Amino acid sequence: MKKLNKSLIVGISLFVAFALFTILVKLVDVSAVGPLGSKVGFSSLNDAVFDAFGKSDAWYHITEALGIVALFVAAGFAVFGLVQIIKRKSLKLVDNNIFLLGIFYVVLALFYFLFEIVVINKRPILVEGELEASFPSSHTMLTVFIMGSAMIQFRKLFAEKKKLVITLDALSIIIVAVTVIGRLLSGMHWLTDVIAGLLLSLALVFIYHGVLKLIETRKSKDNQKA
Repeated sequence: MKKLNKSLIVGISLFVAFALFTILVKLVDVSAVGPLGSKVGFSSLNDAVFDAFGKSDAWYHITEALGIVALFVAAGFAVFGLVQIIKRKSLKLVDNNIFLLGIFYVVLALFYFLFEIVVINKRPILVEGELEASFPSSHTMLTVFIMGSAMIQFRKLFAEKKKLVITLDALSIIIVAVTVIGRLLSGMHWLTDVIAGLLLSLALVFIYHGVLKLIETRKSKDNQKA
């Protein structure tokens, strides 16, 4: 049996942590501290953090804009993969990193829709007078995975342009950091929503990287045998 690489081990560990954390949110200190009496896990902590930061329309708009930037990045890689399919006339000839990224985009979308159906928490504020699902923070989840996986792509696409890679990495980290902090400061999420979004997205980034390394190692061995 092949040994798991470090990225896969970290990714699986983070995913287990996310699953356990989700269970705890449903069981620990559950109280009706949300709007319209909605119940929230870790209610004392969540309520204290929400009271400390409150609601900010400015941070809401900033994180919305950064979310759109992340989606454009994802769309860029999707178009890149589509161009490869058209030019190479085969899905099998698409670069491994791009093909696998497409699969993980689908997985990410499935998680997004799953937690729209399986509601863990409702937002700490009403949106147009209505309660909305807020766990995990979808902005955190989408932005962290898209920009985290993009950093892996940058190293492959611009391997010989170190300064460009450093610049793109720095921008990616800034987008991630501002989004994670901003979603909390915006008042759109409880602290546990943001933590969950971070755990799940990082888990997917590391699993993506680990699976990609397995594929590349196997391909390298096959080429040596040939």
